Amino acid sequence: MGCFFDCLMCPCVAWVAAFGVGIYFLREYMQGGKFKKYTNETGKVVIVTGSNTGIGKETVLELARRNATIYMACRDKKRAEQAMKEIVQETNNKSIFVRELDLASLDSIRKFVDDFKKEQDKLHILINNAGVMRCPHMLTKNGFEMQLGVNHMGHFLLTNLLLDLLKKTAPSRIVNVSSLFHTCGAINIDDLNSEKSYDEGNAYSQSKLANVLFTRELAKRLEGTGVTVNALHPGAVDTELGRHMKILNNLFGRLVLKTLLWPFMKTPKNGAQTTLYAALDPDLDNVTGMYFSDCALKPVAPAAMDDKTGKFLWEESEKWTHSKY
Repeated sequence: MGCFFDCLMCPCVAWVAAFGVGIYFLREYMQGGKFKKYTNETGKVVIVTGSNTGIGKETVLELARRNATIYMACRDKKRAEQAMKEIVQETNNKSIFVRELDLASLDSIRKFVDDFKKEQDKLHILINNAGVMRCPHMLTKNGFEMQLGVNHMGHFLLTNLLLDLLKKTAPSRIVNVSSLFHTCGAINIDDLNSEKSYDEGNAYSQSKLANVLFTRELAKRLEGTGVTVNALHPGAVDTELGRHMKILNNLFGRLVLKTLLWPFMKTPKNGAQTTLYAALDPDLDNVTGMYFSDCALKPVAPAAMDDKTGKFLWEESEKWTHSKY
């Protein structure tokens, strides 16, 4: 009888082991491309928005290891200060500063820039990383639909207000964290602010398409200045970005869906690799207006190539944010 059960169990153990190995290699494969080049960022000044957690925090951590001077621009100052302490302790880089920035408030953005310019007269890298995803219908303090307001309009104003420093410090770079979801997006010219109807998924995709259109339009306007701007998709990353998605945050989502999705999700560290690639790779010194994923150049959706829509979005963004290039 014992031999019978031994024979029965051996194939089961082998199948379980093979399944486990398969899951491990699938997980490793899904982590995507890595930025492995060594760079020394001593003397470089960098701003990273939304950097108290997830991809942003990992981006700051690696920049700190490379000796950059970093400004963590975050809405939650308390959490950002805790993240900053952890990064300083791990890297021994004390040139890391936390400054409050609420991208849902034009006044907060202007104050952040004014205060930053009182401290610094140079800026080498601006990483527009912060974002919200699939949230219920909400408005920013200035009446913008939250996803378009934070993901695009806030970064549009922030970038424009910092262009003088970026030009002065050229060669310099702007990095816009977009998403593969831009391929599902459309700029709703007749209802850009989602006032007539609202769908959380469509609004998110619109905001991510706006990131790419903004990148391409800005690249044209910055031609010859020494300032480059590129967009990227970080991959499917296990971060807090999905905090508003009820399906992932109920009991079923936490116990079942997240378990099933785990092999396909990048860690925040690996999710930050394409951001670091776009911000630091020497081979991209003169590359601008492009879109990357897994540390490689990728094509964008046809909608992102529509120059007419890009100009419309730029003009509307100037009106909404009361800014001028």
